Amino acid sequence: MSASPAKVTAPSSDPSKDRSSDSPSTASGAASGAPSAAKDAPANRAKDAAAERGAQPPRNPSYSQLLTAIRNGQVQELQLSPQRREVQVTFQDDRQATVPVFANDQQLLRTAEQAGVPLAVRDDRAEAATASLLSNTLLVVLLLGGLALLLRRSAQVANRAIGFGSSKPRLQADGAVTVRFEDVAGIAEAKEELQEVVTFLRAPERYTAIGARIPKGVLLVGPPGTGKTLLARAIAGEAGVPFFSMAASEFVEMFVGVGASRVRDLFRKAKEKAPCIIFIDEIDAVGRQRGAGIGGGNDEREQTLNQLLTEMDGFAENSGVILLAATNRPDVLDAALMRPGRFDRRISVDLPDRRGREEILAVHARTRPLAESVSLSDWASRTPGFSGADLSNLVNEAAILTARRRQSQIDDQALSDALERITMGLTAAPLQDSAKKRLIAYHEVGHALLTTLLPHADALDKVTLLPRAGGVGGFARTMPDEEVLDSGLISRAYLEARLVVALGGRAAELLVFGPNEVTQGAAGDLEMVARIAREMVTRYGFSPLGPVALESDGGEVFLGRDWLRSQPHYSEHTGRRIDDQVRALASRALDQAIALLAPRRALIDALVERLIAEETIEGPLFRQLVEADSARQAAAEADVEAAQVGL
Repeated sequence: MSASPAKVTAPSSDPSKDRSSDSPSTASGAASGAPSAAKDAPANRAKDAAAERGAQPPRNPSYSQLLTAIRNGQVQELQLSPQRREVQVTFQDDRQATVPVFANDQQLLRTAEQAGVPLAVRDDRAEAATASLLSNTLLVVLLLGGLALLLRRSAQVANRAIGFGSSKPRLQADGAVTVRFEDVAGIAEAKEELQEVVTFLRAPERYTAIGARIPKGVLLVGPPGTGKTLLARAIAGEAGVPFFSMAASEFVEMFVGVGASRVRDLFRKAKEKAPCIIFIDEIDAVGRQRGAGIGGGNDEREQTLNQLLTEMDGFAENSGVILLAATNRPDVLDAALMRPGRFDRRISVDLPDRRGREEILAVHARTRPLAESVSLSDWASRTPGFSGADLSNLVNEAAILTARRRQSQIDDQALSDALERITMGLTAAPLQDSAKKRLIAYHEVGHALLTTLLPHADALDKVTLLPRAGGVGGFARTMPDEEVLDSGLISRAYLEARLVVALGGRAAELLVFGPNEVTQGAAGDLEMVARIAREMVTRYGFSPLGPVALESDGGEVFLGRDWLRSQPHYSEHTGRRIDDQVRALASRALDQAIALLAPRRALIDALVERLIAEETIEGPLFRQLVEADSARQAAAEADVEAAQVGL
């Protein structure tokens, strides 16, 4: 530490010499350092440039990375697209990338110019023009397509408007309908008449040889479900000629004249295929009487009817076309439609009789397995008044119940349950042993006992306490007299017996429970009594008013029955007399019912106890019980008489 100050502060004998001696050495040192630094700077820059060149640019460079790559000489070529505002870069290693740039990017241009990188400008005007042309072409195509669609829809609407008046009948191809006459049973007379029409179409020479002409129209008349449409289908299957079918409601439209046009078109098509058959179902939809109803007449339906009348028997010849129509309302058809020359034949398709019902059941039983114990004759006897549709429904319901019970054959029990299901409704929960059940038992036993006692009443089928849907707690079902149904003749004794039987439930309640405990359970019975008694007085002449018909069965079929009720054709005094006679018939029937039930109170109690215990008593067993009691009473009376004679 002591030598350093001495060395620094050592005096010099010749300062100039010192400066001169020091200066060269200093200068030489500086001169020797400058060349070495100058030699190191280019080397360092070359190293940095080499380092920068050695660093590969990224695959998707940013804008700043692109400028750096251009300065570093890593870019081989640039292609600028001003329209897209992007530049396509080709690097020294032949890699390419696309980098977004600014619009009118001067920085990129200067950098490329300074680095000596070739820069080409792409002309995007042709591409833009092509894109514009494509877009305009697509727009034009869309407009033309929309216009074509509108024109097509307008043409369809026009075609519909033009074809609005054309008919669309269903033409049954040959062999398409499999129903034949052997499939139609129970209406032998109607089937025979229609078979003659089919024969006329197949072999007209047989009839024309003696001057007979083909009927122009055949009208099928009958209640619903009797087989009118089924007959038409059988004709379609048997005729062997073209068969057109339409519903009458298809003619009527909102616009006047459309129905008439469709009638003309239908007959035009039929004449082209003559001989043929046209079937119009429910013809009363267009064939109602003209000028009826409110507002009179010139409406669409009447125009349709007028055209139908003209086509059937007008000025133009209409040979070879048979019009077959069906209705269940012949009373409302126009008189001009019903006359000969239009509907030459009117065939009644009525409810089948017992033999007919047996044949219908046999037809429906062909494809269903019936148990050997099932007698179709017995079931035909148990179903009086049933139509073909009712019998078909009966067999079908029995088949459904059999399948539900997992049985292989339809037995009598299934048919019986199906019959009750159809006539009385669905089963409900059984009644408990209570006062209500006992009251219903007395009510139903009253009906059943009077049915058994009266000789002119219908036969009892069964009495049961099993409730049904709709509030039916029990019922006593009777079988209508077959002779009465077939003949249509109803005697006064039969109607009076029906009155007594209908009031049997109320009479039993009065007899057992007293007048203060009767219920409204006889409301339906009282309605039936009032209807039957009024018909006896006003229609059948079964009263002191004499043999006069004061009321008719029908009413105003064109005006609403409940809206415009016509005044009766008799005076108020006669009306009061009618009410008195109706009341007298009902009172007399109730007195007779009480008189028949009162001496048999013990029998009634015994039948009620058995009905409550078994819930159902069949008609034959019920009659046996009543006959046994009557025999006991007769024996007791005989013993009393014998004892009196002995005394």
